[in-house]
Amino acid sequence: MKIGIADTTFARVNMGRFAIDELKKHSSVTIERYTVPGVKDLPVACKKLFEEYRCDICMALGMPGGKEKDRMCAHEASTGLIACQLMTNRHIIEVFVHEDEAADDAELAWLAEQRTREHAVNVIKLMRPGTLEREAGTGQRQGFSDAGSARQ
Repeated sequence: MKIGIADTTFARVNMGRFAIDELKKHSSVTIERYTVPGVKDLPVACKKLFEEYRCDICMALGMPGGKEKDRMCAHEASTGLIACQLMTNRHIIEVFVHEDEAADDAELAWLAEQRTREHAVNVIKLMRPGTLEREAGTGQRQGFSDAGSARQ
C-alpha cells in the first residue's frame, strides 16, 4: 500500500510531519508527500498523488483561517476533494483544522497534531477491511474528546 500526504504551506503547523510519524508507527507503508500553498490546491494534489505517484489512499491536511471567506474556501476545497474521490474511486481523508476552533496558538497546535494523528490511524484502519465496522455508531471524534454513542 502507498499513502499520499497532501499538505499546505498556509497551515501554521506542520501537519504532514505528524501524519507521516503516526503512519510509520502503525504500518510499514510507502508514503508520498506533496505540499501545496493552500486548501483549494489540495484536490489536484491528491489527484496527482493517485495518478502520478500511484497512491492507494490520501490524507488532505489543511488549516483554513477563521473568517467567513476562509470557511467558503474550505467548503470549496472539500467539494473538490469529494469530486476527486469520486473520479478516482479512492478515499481521501480530509483533515482540516480551522483557526477559530482553538482559543490560542498552543491549543491550535495541539488540536492540529491530535486530529492529524487520529486520522492517520483511521487511514490504517481503512486499509484493513472490517476494522472500522467495530467502531460504527460509537461517536468517534478526531482531535477533541469522542462524543460517545447515543444508545445506552
